Amino acid sequence: MIFRFSRFEIPLSRLLLACALLVAFTGCQLFRRELPRPGRTTLDSDLVSIPAKPLSNYLVIEAKWDKRGPYHFLIDTGASVTLVSPELAARYAARNAPPPTTPLVRVRSANGETALLTATTLRRIKLGDALFENVQALIYDCSAISAHLGVQIDGILGFPLFRETVLTLDYPNARILLQPLSAAPPTAGTSIHFNNERNIPIIPLRLGRQTLVALIDSGSDAALSLNPIGLQPEFAVPPRPGATIATLSGDREQRIGRLAQDLHLGDYVIRQPIVDTTDELTSIGGGILEHFTVTFDQEHNQVTFFREDPAPLPATPLRNAGVSFNKTPVYWRVASVVPNSPAAAAGVQTGDLVTRIDGQPVAQWDITRYQQLVATADAIVFTFLNGTEETEKRIPIFDLVP
Repeated sequence: MIFRFSRFEIPLSRLLLACALLVAFTGCQLFRRELPRPGRTTLDSDLVSIPAKPLSNYLVIEAKWDKRGPYHFLIDTGASVTLVSPELAARYAARNAPPPTTPLVRVRSANGETALLTATTLRRIKLGDALFENVQALIYDCSAISAHLGVQIDGILGFPLFRETVLTLDYPNARILLQPLSAAPPTAGTSIHFNNERNIPIIPLRLGRQTLVALIDSGSDAALSLNPIGLQPEFAVPPRPGATIATLSGDREQRIGRLAQDLHLGDYVIRQPIVDTTDELTSIGGGILEHFTVTFDQEHNQVTFFREDPAPLPATPLRNAGVSFNKTPVYWRVASVVPNSPAAAAGVQTGDLVTRIDGQPVAQWDITRYQQLVATADAIVFTFLNGTEETEKRIPIFDLVP
């Protein structure tokens, strides 16, 4: 299963990028008169560098500021709220935090049922030499994304948390940089303004000869999620069913293809990008961002992209095993099977349980190792559990999008 972190829905409207609060595994947004921000941000140096671990096009940082921890956080520039696990919320709740039973957001699931998330205020979050105090957050169980990535995730840090800093996501060097707002702007790369009242990183892009706007969403592992309404996109590979994506408002099936036009990100060019069509706001995610160092200056509503190699990013095939999974340490449950794929031809069905991959228990396969296998192997041998018996199926890898 693929996770995305943005697009929260509430009955009034969308809660990510339009009029309320949005969270789905691809970014989030909280609509109030004032976006949440830390009560005080303190940097102990003019340049705070925090090592990060790339996982499935996300940047995961580790932090430890007392005898507890370490804690692991995702940085989500598409989110207008910070999410924290119940354990973290209970441990660091401020004295003036709302009681745990206070509902903040009514989230509607795909089957029409609703659930409530609650608000809290954390005394502090410390990332290296950066201290954030009185942090407003929502309490969310991160166990599903933890199982997916193979690392315990304790929180998802939204864009407003970094309002008092210059934030740099340095994907090529696997690190996060924080600087004071007075820091000199980057002199290399291409700078783009995000001109909107809410300081959300929505920027103009060019697709062929058409102009569109897109959210910079580090909480998405996709390359480009494209809303085609109002555009006339041309496809080199028409959209087809892909993996199942988990969101807080329910699971949905990807419709994924390749554009015939190039995407222009400032002065940089992405050749015929792979797109996941959506009815939500267009966004660029980790599949593109991973090639850049991205600096956000919220004081001046500006983002700067830098890449040492200025050549256009090439169009590469998207390889796939034809199955997506819900993961546990003991087994992976098949969440979906791509129609007309080798996996479908082999009789793999939703709900099947996989216990081994190429003969090794699934517990030994974190997300990075498994993705490397899909990217390089001709086929994968999956061991399926049927009652008390195990059977093996050799599933060829194919180009989901050539």
